[in-house]
Amino acid sequence: MPDRKKLIEVALPLEAINKEFSREKSIRHGHPSTLHLWWARRPLASCRAVLFASLVDDPSARPDEFPTEELQEQERQRLLELIEKLVK
Repeated sequence: MPDRKKLIEVALPLEAINKEFSREKSIRHGHPSTLHLWWARRPLASCRAVLFASLVDDPSARPDEFPTEELQEQERQRLLELIEKLVK
C-alpha cells in the first residue's frame, strides 16, 4: 500500500494559525495558562492545527473520491477553512 500524503505535507493556513497563536500567547489574566509560567509554553491553537493536519489525508491521496485537480483543490480549501475554525 503506497504512503498517503497528509494535509500538513501539502498545505497549512499559517496566517490564521499565527494570528491565533499570537492572540493566545498574549493573554495575561483569566486564562488557566496564567496560573504558572511555563518555560516552553505551547499554545493550543497551533497544536490543534498541527494534529488535525497530520491526521487527515490530503485530497490528492484519494484520487477515487477527488479525481480532478479542481475537486482536490476545493476539498483542500474546505479542510483549510475547517482548520481556521478549529484554531479559534
